[in-house]
Amino acid sequence: MKKINIAIDGYSSCGKSTIAKGLAKALNYLFIDTGAMYRAVTLYFLENDIPIDDPKAVKEALRQIKIRFFLDEKGQQHTLLNQRDVEKLIRSMPVAQHVSQVAAIPAVRRALVKQQQEMARQKGIVMDGRDIGTVVLPDAELKLFVTARPEIRAQRRYRELQKKGLNISLEEVRQNLSQRDYIDSHRQDSPLRQAKDAILLDTSDLSPEEQLKKSLELAQKALQAATDKS
Repeated sequence: MKKINIAIDGYSSCGKSTIAKGLAKALNYLFIDTGAMYRAVTLYFLENDIPIDDPKAVKEALRQIKIRFFLDEKGQQHTLLNQRDVEKLIRSMPVAQHVSQVAAIPAVRRALVKQQQEMARQKGIVMDGRDIGTVVLPDAELKLFVTARPEIRAQRRYRELQKKGLNISLEEVRQNLSQRDYIDSHRQDSPLRQAKDAILLDTSDLSPEEQLKKSLELAQKALQAATDKS
């Protein structure tokens, strides 16, 4: 059967990555976590004291950054920043508090979008992020826009951070998500918005298993349509 590209966009803590990983595994596709890429850049900027309001410093820093992914023996995906496994570090609160500002920088977006488009050229890609269906993969055969009620998202993110042993309050999580939503939706370069041909998927009342089942049904339809068209 013909391979397709799947673009998944939406707000933080809606289940985008879980859905994307599940689809990639079920279809034997490659999962590209674009959020992890922006987080890796953010981590580099924080660790190296790169002033995000200095275009020259940002441009020079981007030349030093190489990001790739690998799967461990348990099948878990890890993010490598210049050959260093930073998977845990990029999920920390300091990175979460700065990633939206870094992702809003046009030079950062251009650099990473170029890498992402190169990855998708061979098809068989599941990519999640904020501007995949609108900017990165506008020709993706299936586009999903994932959302959930704010209180549900905050609870999910809070539980996730608690499991990782991070000491943070639910209110801090709510504020962080609200801030990120605003920045992501109002940035000048590639704002978060639903593509006209994207299918809206509200995960508020769906379990992870139900989210994947629904997404997989949509993927199978898109695969069949692409195969029939070829």
